[in-house]
Amino acid sequence: MKALNLKCMLWAAIGLMLIGGCDKAPSMQNTQPKSMANVVGKTSGTQDDLAYTPVVPGYKFEFPRDHLTHNGFRQEWWYLTANLTTEKGEQLGAQWTQFRVALKSSKQSIKDTLPKDQSTWATDQLYLAHSALTSSTTHLAHEKWSRRHSEFADVTLNPYQIRLDNWRWQSETNALFPATLTVKNPDFSYQLKLNSQAPLQYQGDNGYSLKSRDGQVASYYYSQPFIEISGEISRNGKVDRVTGQGWLDREWSSQFLTKTQQGWDWFALRLNDGSTLMLFQLRDQSPTEAATTTPISAFYSARRMFADGTGRNINSTDNPNDIQMTPLKWQHTVNGDYPVSWQVRIPSENINLTITPLNPNSAMPLSTPYWEGPVLLSGSHTGTGYMELTGY
Repeated sequence: MKALNLKCMLWAAIGLMLIGGCDKAPSMQNTQPKSMANVVGKTSGTQDDLAYTPVVPGYKFEFPRDHLTHNGFRQEWWYLTANLTTEKGEQLGAQWTQFRVALKSSKQSIKDTLPKDQSTWATDQLYLAHSALTSSTTHLAHEKWSRRHSEFADVTLNPYQIRLDNWRWQSETNALFPATLTVKNPDFSYQLKLNSQAPLQYQGDNGYSLKSRDGQVASYYYSQPFIEISGEISRNGKVDRVTGQGWLDREWSSQFLTKTQQGWDWFALRLNDGSTLMLFQLRDQSPTEAATTTPISAFYSARRMFADGTGRNINSTDNPNDIQMTPLKWQHTVNGDYPVSWQVRIPSENINLTITPLNPNSAMPLSTPYWEGPVLLSGSHTGTGYMELTGY
């Protein structure tokens, strides 16, 4: 699922972007509106949508083209989560994300009004990135911002690279893998070797992923949930070797939440039978109760995926009673209260899971507050994964 309060982040950063890149935008934690649709930009179905490239069914993915940016769309992201284990058996989680946000549509580009000798910083594209490292007792997180710049913040080929300052995904070829992910921060860093031989997975209808019951909001969405990882992590100068499994999500769109959608609960789960499960619910409210915190209904979507590239979709349109998500425990964090433990039932897949956090205090105290961290599975299956919670 993976998008955040991008409008909120955008305006927090615009002043800083006037002088190029930076490490952190002004703190805005604990200012999260109850409806996420209030802060991501204009909701779907407005005239503003017409200025950006629409998301429509039947898109034909092509690589490496679709590993790169899609500047005609309003927003997109490259999102890696990893469940890692040190040589001493300590469980960890690592997250890295790079977002791209269009300040204006390509039809309104500032480049059309600038002289030919324009600055290399003159761009309508904003990049921001988040990174985190989580153990059972600590959760460390940082963010970076920059306008697009060919040497500082960009996504390029020959070979494939995603970069913002000294955070970098570096592939050996124009394919996603093999690759090395390098993140350096004052209190933690990691350098992870990433590889996968599995076919990509296309979420929803061959990569066309609905985000609302009425079908008015959608994204293009593909994943690689079968990544083998090895490398090193450093915490305050102490280095540990790690191995584990990772999950990459790629998504882009021009629309976002509907006017009544509050936020989402998203899970990337790795089951002990070798399959993986992507699952999210978009919590909805009726217009008359938009000021409350009680969701009236939700849009669910899931995909059970296998390493041979096959998978099965489950969603609340085709299977209205087949996904049941129940919060079991809430945690008070620096960002507010979040439901950090869940029961998930999908009868058609014989799935009945209890999901618990490795660290319940995995709130991201960044310019946009949300919760994201590694989780542990018990019940019908054991395993590990990642959870993201927004709009609380």
